[in-house]
Amino acid sequence: MTVVRAKTLGYCMGVKRAVESAVKTLEENPQKEVYTLGPLIHNQKVLELLKEKGLKVLDAEKINISENSVVIIRAHGTTPSVVEKLTSLNVNVIDSTCPKVHLSQKRTSEYAERGYRIIIAGDRNHGEVTSISSYAEDKMAGCVVVVQNAEEAKDVVLWEKNMLIAQTTFSPEEFSKVIDVLKQRDTNITVFNSICSATQKRQNALKELKDKADAVLVIGGKNSANTRRLYEIALTICSNVALIEDEKEIPLDFYKFNTVALTAGASTPLSTVEAVEKALLRFEN
Repeated sequence: MTVVRAKTLGYCMGVKRAVESAVKTLEENPQKEVYTLGPLIHNQKVLELLKEKGLKVLDAEKINISENSVVIIRAHGTTPSVVEKLTSLNVNVIDSTCPKVHLSQKRTSEYAERGYRIIIAGDRNHGEVTSISSYAEDKMAGCVVVVQNAEEAKDVVLWEKNMLIAQTTFSPEEFSKVIDVLKQRDTNITVFNSICSATQKRQNALKELKDKADAVLVIGGKNSANTRRLYEIALTICSNVALIEDEKEIPLDFYKFNTVALTAGASTPLSTVEAVEKALLRFEN
């Protein structure tokens, strides 16, 4: 068997930064309770390892902790009201919000303050979208609307001034369609292509594997937005595709293929990719 890896896969800068921050914080605060606001990243295996080291998950809606606690804001960011709550409790806050998300928060806040309608292309139930929305709503209530695809964009109520921005892991192809729909209705709409280049690079690297493998394994958390999109793309380039979280989930029939391609979501550590590759090659030997 031959195993081929996509040239770009695994941890993105924001996730790597958040995980390293959590590990460092745990090491530096052995006598304190260390929390993250919601799951740090969308990768269960990594979360379990961090839990073993002592990391706890805090519900942003039910913050009840002591002053000596440490709270890590995850890569997806959080809302101004939560930050205010943590500040009032005098806990130590470690901000691990992805810099690209911070930029989106700043932009939505600035444009909402200037009276713009803020349109966010993304998953309305995603933590990042909730975070970005809150920074605009904090300036002007009711100014934000979230569209999950171009079809929803057709029904958006536009204002005199409109601004479009995207979740950093939103589909570039779908974002282009959303732009086309909205520009037909408002030729002066302000558009920020805030999709992370890491997302695009992983998707492009996967597409380059078309016709180069008999099967594709997409490695990552099943609740990860960017991993799900890699899976959807894989289905367009290969008929044999599976989404797995680790080597234990490799489907038995994948061991029969001559060439298997690997890609991994932005929340997947390289160690997991290596474990999958070793399992495939070990089975053959």
